[in-house]
Amino acid sequence: MSFIHFDKTQLINLNYSLDREIIRTNRSGTYTSTTIIGCNTRKYHGLLVVPQPALDAQNHVMLSTVHETVIQHGASFNLGINKYPGNYSPRGHKYLKDFDSEPIPRLTYRVGGVLLQKEIILDTNRDRVMIKYTLLDAHSPTKIRIAPFLAFRSFHSLSKANDDVNREFETVPNGAKFQLYDVYDPLYLQLSKKCDYIHQPDWYHNIEYIQERERGYDYQEDLFVPGYFEFAIKKGESVIFSAGLTEADPKTRQRAFEKEIARRTPRNNFENCLKNAATQFIRERDGGTRIIAGYPWFGWWGRDTFVAAPGLTLSMGDKETFLKIMDTMSNDLKGAIFPNVGSGVMTNMNSIDAPLWYFWSLQQYLTYTGDTKTVKARYLSKMKGIIDGYINGTEFNIQMLDSGLIWGGEEGLALTWMDAVTPDGPVTPRIGCPVEIQALWYNALCFYHELTGDQEIKALSEKTKENFIKEFWSEKDLYLADVVNGTEKDWAVRPNMVFATSLPYIMLDENQCDEVLEITRSKLLTTRGLRSLSPDDHAYKGYYFGDQISRDQAYHNGTVWVWPLGHFVEGYLKLHGKSGLNMIEKILAGFDGVMTQYGIGTIAEIYDGDPPHRPKGSISQAWSVAELLRMMDLIKKHK
Repeated sequence: MSFIHFDKTQLINLNYSLDREIIRTNRSGTYTSTTIIGCNTRKYHGLLVVPQPALDAQNHVMLSTVHETVIQHGASFNLGINKYPGNYSPRGHKYLKDFDSEPIPRLTYRVGGVLLQKEIILDTNRDRVMIKYTLLDAHSPTKIRIAPFLAFRSFHSLSKANDDVNREFETVPNGAKFQLYDVYDPLYLQLSKKCDYIHQPDWYHNIEYIQERERGYDYQEDLFVPGYFEFAIKKGESVIFSAGLTEADPKTRQRAFEKEIARRTPRNNFENCLKNAATQFIRERDGGTRIIAGYPWFGWWGRDTFVAAPGLTLSMGDKETFLKIMDTMSNDLKGAIFPNVGSGVMTNMNSIDAPLWYFWSLQQYLTYTGDTKTVKARYLSKMKGIIDGYINGTEFNIQMLDSGLIWGGEEGLALTWMDAVTPDGPVTPRIGCPVEIQALWYNALCFYHELTGDQEIKALSEKTKENFIKEFWSEKDLYLADVVNGTEKDWAVRPNMVFATSLPYIMLDENQCDEVLEITRSKLLTTRGLRSLSPDDHAYKGYYFGDQISRDQAYHNGTVWVWPLGHFVEGYLKLHGKSGLNMIEKILAGFDGVMTQYGIGTIAEIYDGDPPHRPKGSISQAWSVAELLRMMDLIKKHK
């Protein structure tokens, strides 16, 4: 049995199986995602979800799902499943025998004497998904029918039946080409063997996505089924169904499938699951290399990129990809500010911390490689521009005060990572001097001095340190304020103070670090990461659920985040050394069980603040995966 396995009793229990999703991506930004039984529960699910750069910067669902039918002696058994108002139809999940994730998603169906295996894999470099059907056992002549459900729409929207859809098709080798709307690339559906295509275009109405309903969004759509493919299959034979944006050679499908499998790292333990998940966030397209912040709905984010890049690349010995990412992001730098979300015409620049995480990310590169020459040659001028911008003032009122501390913010904007905004405005605006920004600023100054020997920068860092302790440290309560804005100080206990213990250069002494880590451990630490607010606080919300406003109000007010845990671990090990390993190893071991929950084989974006800390948000988040990998490296180094 593989590390990730589900048996029949789990698969036929919809309350269980519909809560477990798979996500597979490739380097071009294409992904395939659904539940472990193949029933889509989100508008973001689809067997082929691809970028359409001629339209916009978003992904688009081309092929939503396929329904297979096993035919013997004139009897048909439909293996598919959709949710419609009041019922699921067909109920093909009842034929499922088991699900394995080793080395790729593999479903096995039993229909009487028929044992059929279905495997799904993405082409590493092309916008194409391949599904391999293998008839493991059969006692009578058997045919397979495949009906494709087409969407041709943005993954943020839903498809509705319309008269503009192109109902025609063109014949291609062993298949057909469809282009529902002129603005889209055509979709090629082909098989590795000769088949019959029967054209019966029709709309399937009111398919429901239960996750969208629970999240308060529109949740019903109509999908277009142009017809179906049918072919005979013999016992022991494998046939591959290919769906892609370019025409494939049917004769090479078997070889292409095996070549893709050979590229996969087995998901046979927790660490290998993390390593597989890590590679899925790297996107190489249009001459740039970027990190997708999370799947299925995130794009690339500046802050998330710099936090996640070391864990996703350097922890796996891949310094080349790290440098490609940093080069791509460096090209997006405008003055002193990196994009918070997107790039080019789709850029949103409102991030006070992304430029400062840039320094930290490069420090991690030096830790792993010692390659100071490359850092100076490629990135020193960018670092100088950021420091000068913060000293002299830049967008969003980001400016250095006379104290050396960094102040920033505007009404209606949230510039830190706690960036949830409702119609009433930012949930945690944090206008003023946020604690982690000061920690990152001091670290950036010290790193720049390390590289250049600039004495003015050194003097500035010393002034910053002196005033930071004076303004943020409470001698009475023995922890750091979250935000200082003139005489106003926010003493909410949040994880932001932990960065003041973990960065390469810190302003706290050992006793102060100990106190910060202790209050973090006692108030915020859970088995899934750090709470974003102490449960003692009147604003604390222990569950992340409901419509978007309800979820945004909980997002940074109690919800657990994995990525700050990496900095708690780093600060803790810096302070305690080998004597702290036992506790940290227990924390890491506690994540083992999440590999069969929610986004299987990967780590979720967030978890409920209250036990049992159920996974929520995106099913696979870059900095969650990255920081767990980096934690594993920290443990190895301290051993």
